[in-house]
Amino acid sequence: MGASQTFRLPAAREGANLEFSGCLMSNKQDQPRFSLPIRVYYDDTDFSGATYYANYLKFMEHSRTEWMRSLGIELDVLRRQEGLLFVVRRAEIDYLRPTLYDDRLTVTAELRAAGGASLDFLQEIHREAEAACCCRGRIKIACVDARTMRPRRLPARLLAEVAHVR
Repeated sequence: MGASQTFRLPAAREGANLEFSGCLMSNKQDQPRFSLPIRVYYDDTDFSGATYYANYLKFMEHSRTEWMRSLGIELDVLRRQEGLLFVVRRAEIDYLRPTLYDDRLTVTAELRAAGGASLDFLQEIHREAEAACCCRGRIKIACVDARTMRPRRLPARLLAEVAHVR
């Protein structure tokens, strides 16, 4: 297991518990994997009470963002100071089991590769009550210039920050 950190999130819902722990863990291949707990809210579900399929992508985005934050990389600072953005270039999602209203989930983000202008992630969503994976995604994010939206190389400093988690 790895080091656990406590983060404070901006208020999203009145009365919500805004502290959570994100944890950098090791998986079976000894690759570090970030883990973020999330709860399924009513507005995350469709009429059947199951999590709406697009919200799995949102949960994965939250996990990648908090993974970067845990490394000291703030996305708004990158945009403001370096003119960089990260955008999803490719998403391949396997929906394996439904999750339901009020389920407690664990969303992981594992960096699999870092290229000149991209980062490749393997992400999984597990229901805390089960060991089985509910959703798995392979996500490629691209680094782009904030003004032109054209691909831009990842800065060496940023590559160095993520190198220790690969």
